[in-house]
Amino acid sequence: MSASFALAALALSAGVYAQQPGTLTTETHPKMSISRCSAGGSCTTEQHTVVLDANWRWLHSTSGSTNCYDGNKWSTSLCPDPTTCAANCALDGGDYTGTYGITASGNSLSMKLVTGSNVGSRVYLMDTSDSKYEMFNLLGQEFTVDVDTSALPCGLNGALYFVSMDADGGQSKFPTNKAGAKYGTGYCDSQCPQDIKFIDGVANSAGWTGTTSNSGTGSNGACCSEMDIWEANSVSTAYTPHPCSPVDYEACTSDAECGVTDRSSGFCDKSGCDFNSYRMGNTSFYGPGKTLDSNKKMTVVTQFITNDGTSSGTLTEIKRIYVQNGIVYQNSQSNIAGVTGNSITDSFCAAQKTAFGDGNDFKAKGGLAAMGNAFKKGMVLVLSIWDDYAVSMLWLDAPFPATADPTAPGVTRGTCSASSGKPADVEKNTPGATVIYSNIKLLIQASDFFKHEAGDFFFVQQHQGQHHHRRCYNNKTGDDNYNNQGRNYHDLVR
Repeated sequence: MSASFALAALALSAGVYAQQPGTLTTETHPKMSISRCSAGGSCTTEQHTVVLDANWRWLHSTSGSTNCYDGNKWSTSLCPDPTTCAANCALDGGDYTGTYGITASGNSLSMKLVTGSNVGSRVYLMDTSDSKYEMFNLLGQEFTVDVDTSALPCGLNGALYFVSMDADGGQSKFPTNKAGAKYGTGYCDSQCPQDIKFIDGVANSAGWTGTTSNSGTGSNGACCSEMDIWEANSVSTAYTPHPCSPVDYEACTSDAECGVTDRSSGFCDKSGCDFNSYRMGNTSFYGPGKTLDSNKKMTVVTQFITNDGTSSGTLTEIKRIYVQNGIVYQNSQSNIAGVTGNSITDSFCAAQKTAFGDGNDFKAKGGLAAMGNAFKKGMVLVLSIWDDYAVSMLWLDAPFPATADPTAPGVTRGTCSASSGKPADVEKNTPGATVIYSNIKLLIQASDFFKHEAGDFFFVQQHQGQHHHRRCYNNKTGDDNYNNQGRNYHDLVR
């Protein structure tokens, strides 16, 4: 996501922002590989790069090095109005490791919370030509990634997600945007963030109000559909679809369109339909020393199931599987009264909203079908680390709202306290906090990560309590017959 509740939430660097390409610092994108795997288990490695979001970059005059944006204010001389600002200001290249704490190696990307004066970061996966963002349609497929969030305490979020950005960063739509994807322009998400410095190719300076010492919000926001694959720290994790109407990029220009006063009035479902195991009543599934031990790296598998099994079908279910220490774990089941299942479906979301007393904006914005339509148009992969100046990440890992009864269904999302997660505290106390993403793969839907086909049967390795066993299922009838003769994990996962 962004992530949920991300308006003005990302603490930005002391640098500034732009849409003209600068020349003072060479822009070199760090290399990162991903894999695409076939039904037979063979995988092909692709060489990609990542690019830093434009909001983190130094914005200066095209004729020199005078800041166009300083602290939380726009230059009155260089930026007297949004269009003039776009013409006068250049977005420069970045030192990814030295300034932003971003290090890529092979198929791995490490992102550090604090590096010098910079806090947090957000990058996008470029295509193999290094000219545009890679566009993904995950319908009928699996997306897998290894994650290490062991160093992220309460209040931090290592977020990996997809958003409906334009492949070229909006360069073809908006002629005043000369920087494009090479400089990380065109960000949008389901929170319709108004802290984006350039929207539709011009500065978002009209009505700009400072919110922290180096960030603020303008009158416009950048809205688009968002699929949160992984939002997590060492305490809690959630995956969440956020559909929008329209499903792809749209600038909001009023409080109503942006969902400022009434979250449901805007273009997007800001709350989404989340599956957080702790919030869904299983408090022992994820965390330090728990079933899924967040002190260790794990593989996160997300399935996007369509009604006909194809990439053009209607999205009907989003499933989650984990792999850790050679064991495959199905997602935890809901323990909330009236809500059943361990995956996201429209019926699960409706039951969850009823149980938690929430309005069903997910349904109003089109539900899973709308989320699937966003993938059909192509979505951009985002990798980030951030802290939350709006609500201290309580929505992920603590009771939220902080004033609500923590025993009420859906309020408590993790073991962090309602007073935890304040950015000033996490930046001071854990500046070295780092998230590591690695081994990204796109696989067929029925992958060997959780089942091994054998004629008319497949074997699934399951975890129950302290016992690991395999069940044999009939592919045609769905019968479940206990069977200890399944293959070991290394046979299951090729």
